[in-house]
Amino acid sequence: MDNLSKEQRSYCMSRIRAKDTMPELIVRRIVHRLGYRFRLHRRDLPGCPDIVLPRHRKAIFVHGCFWHMHSCRYGQVAPTTNRNYWGRKRKGNVQRDQEELRALRHLGWKVLIVWECWTKDVPTLERRVQQFLTNI
Repeated sequence: MDNLSKEQRSYCMSRIRAKDTMPELIVRRIVHRLGYRFRLHRRDLPGCPDIVLPRHRKAIFVHGCFWHMHSCRYGQVAPTTNRNYWGRKRKGNVQRDQEELRALRHLGWKVLIVWECWTKDVPTLERRVQQFLTNI
């Protein structure tokens, strides 16, 4: 059973954003600090990547662990109410992610997926991002 009333849950869900999330801002700061310039949310690319480096043909997605079913403890949490709906919704997200990733790679783009839980350890994340951006 949900601990919140229908109105409270609705309010909480309405606060969830698709752009300019804290994990995304952390990754943007890292990329900028490394000296790269980038574009945001290019709608002409499959999946509308969060960060796009057109000159390098590289794209970065910042995924929320819960919404994209990461293998970490945050992604393994299963909603207790309306299980069928949320199960289909989250599995659909994962399937769509795979299709978009395949389409981007087919177009010759290199892609990095940064998980929300990775943003809790910024030095390690910075090394991962730098390795991705410097590898050809």
